[in-house]
Amino acid sequence: MRMSSPVDRILDKAVRGERINTEECVTLFESDQIEKMGHAANQIMLKWHPEPITTFVIGRNINYTNVCDVYCRFCAFYRAPGSKEGYVLPNDVIFQKIQETIDVGGTEILMQGGTNPNLPFSYYTNLLSEIKQRFPDITMHSFSPAEIMKMKEVSEGLSLEEVVAQIHAAGLDSLPGGGAEILDDRTRRKISRLKGSWRDWMDVMQTAHKVGMNTTATMVIGFGEGTDERALHLERVRIAQDECITNEYSSKGFLAFIPWTFQPDNTNMKKTERVTPEEYLKTLAISRIFLDNIPNFQSSWVTMGPEIGKKTLSFGCNDFGSTMIEENVVSAAGTTHKVNIESILRHIREAGKIPAQRNTRYELLKVFDDVSDGVERDFIMQN
Repeated sequence: MRMSSPVDRILDKAVRGERINTEECVTLFESDQIEKMGHAANQIMLKWHPEPITTFVIGRNINYTNVCDVYCRFCAFYRAPGSKEGYVLPNDVIFQKIQETIDVGGTEILMQGGTNPNLPFSYYTNLLSEIKQRFPDITMHSFSPAEIMKMKEVSEGLSLEEVVAQIHAAGLDSLPGGGAEILDDRTRRKISRLKGSWRDWMDVMQTAHKVGMNTTATMVIGFGEGTDERALHLERVRIAQDECITNEYSSKGFLAFIPWTFQPDNTNMKKTERVTPEEYLKTLAISRIFLDNIPNFQSSWVTMGPEIGKKTLSFGCNDFGSTMIEENVVSAAGTTHKVNIESILRHIREAGKIPAQRNTRYELLKVFDDVSDGVERDFIMQN
């Protein structure tokens, strides 16, 4: 009888529903058996989502300001305070962009910018309140932990929990996981010394869970981090999700996990070697295998392109992400994969799946049943 390899034993363990540990995670990262990992990740995904449906959300990115005072080496979007190229969008422009999103059936606004030291905390609460008065049904899945920490800094003495609670009450529905990069300070100090520690990022997320907001988590690979740092990142996310579940918060914690790759063009790290599609797919599969308490995994077609996006649907992803009606941050780094709704439907179908529109809570809104006649049907949520 042939002996099974360590990778085979780890994958078998995970598919059986047993939790793998951080050392086993490192073993997977150091293996090149990508197809085996993808197969295991797909089996685990099917336990969460047995129906052949791949979801997407119709959303828009609004970059309300590009002024930022943390000067990340990997960012091509920001402008320093005082720059002639810095901007803050007028509220009327933001309202117009939201209306345009609603007009095409959009449900989600990902409003993010830099950590602008010139904006008082009241700017955010007032803007959110005005948005909700005008557009009560739009979901504000907005800002990032770094922006939340800047709000705390300019709030004149509020605690982090008070800041998060007030901005949630003003109209912030959900907090995206941007800015996680690698949740280990060895890499963070190299790429973004002023942005804050991994603990700062996690404190914001866990506070959001405590006050009742759902969030997402991300990981960016390709900064020169070690496999041990990638595994540690996943472990820290899994521990935080365990704590949210154990504490029985009204929040469901991290609703989704989204890994993607660093885009070096036009940044101060442009000589960095790009991560290969194979390494991205391996990381995606390992993330699905390790993070056994997060239900949804999102494809990163923005950075990898729609063809790799299709491949992710057999490597653990059940979601194709957002239509990204407008996106300025990744495109500033030279990546311009634009996908409209029709092409999202086509890519999902070409991967052998049924496309369905969802909202930010991952509830189905519309299933696109038939390729031939374009039939759509509204999906009624079962209470």
